[in-house]
Amino acid sequence: MALYAFGSNGSGQLGIGHKEDVSSPSLCEFIPDPQEHPGMPLSIAAGGNHTLVVCSSGQVYLAGSAKGHPTDQAAAEYSIFARLGVGSGLFGPASVKLCSTTWEASLMVLYGNENAMLSIGSGERGELGRGTGLTTALYHSAYFHIGSPPSGTLLEGLASLRPKAAIKDLASGVSHTVIVLADGEVYGWGNGRKGQLGEPAGIMWEPRKIEGLDFKVTRAVCGREFTFLVGDPQTGKYAILGTDKWQLKLQAPTSVIGWKDIGASWGSIFILNQSGKIVSWGRDDHGQLAPEGLPLIEKMAVGSEHVLALTKDSEVLAWGWGEHGNCGPDIDKDGDVKHRWGKIDTSGINNTVVGIGAGCATSWLWTSV
Repeated sequence: MALYAFGSNGSGQLGIGHKEDVSSPSLCEFIPDPQEHPGMPLSIAAGGNHTLVVCSSGQVYLAGSAKGHPTDQAAAEYSIFARLGVGSGLFGPASVKLCSTTWEASLMVLYGNENAMLSIGSGERGELGRGTGLTTALYHSAYFHIGSPPSGTLLEGLASLRPKAAIKDLASGVSHTVIVLADGEVYGWGNGRKGQLGEPAGIMWEPRKIEGLDFKVTRAVCGREFTFLVGDPQTGKYAILGTDKWQLKLQAPTSVIGWKDIGASWGSIFILNQSGKIVSWGRDDHGQLAPEGLPLIEKMAVGSEHVLALTKDSEVLAWGWGEHGNCGPDIDKDGDVKHRWGKIDTSGINNTVVGIGAGCATSWLWTSV
């Protein structure tokens, strides 16, 4: 795996050996250097100032700074990625399946116990999902169980788990999280004051089932104050929960039949169709929405206020708010790539780009070698 990053880096969250913003892809560094190939990035989740990389082997790496997270002194000093759990025995190979981040918390779904989650970090509005008033979860005591009824009860270990249904998808916004179970049910916790976690609105300190959905949910993404849920691509059913500040509900299409992937920035929704076209709606003051005339897209990654796209010809495109270099160096006077796209220069990368990721003004790409 060769992972590259560019964008906001004030806390070393890019893991590139320093804390300066960069506008071109820079090679990420890891400690310890993996003796065995950790596999391809399975998912990348970026909070306000920290980043998690989950590899296909299940190994997890952390860069940056966030309250309540373990710190590898060498990695922190040199601003590089460290394997989460090095020396603790908590994580082993092939242990984590999914991850997401709020501003200062990290959520992970575990292999082999797929209704068990690990929540670490901090959050003042229930982001940890582990009980009323719990705002900080230390690394060594952070397991909780999605059961029936869901409770957020802390566990001494994993042996007592009795799965209800495996967690198939996990998504977080700035201060709320939702999970999708294999049976199509959805649970959420965190800040639900705008209705993004269903009704009644409010702060959810523990996982609560989202009621009133008339379809089996298969995927979820979270904006700043909304949640977007979709069902089978053949039916195109969806639901938007939460704020309509950016006319997210008013501008929405009647269905999303044929979706291949979905994404959400803080105020916009994106659909990558199986045809390779992107449909988007919502906030566009920084040019966040997909510009007209895009070539056919193979993959997309949606950050806080910017988007990366990988074309079918393996070119990496970017648009939206790029003040920190996360859309490359070609930005306007306001720091935007607005109503157009920029092409990320990958000439310094010897191998073909096969994956992309996006976070809070951070951008990621990787090759297979």
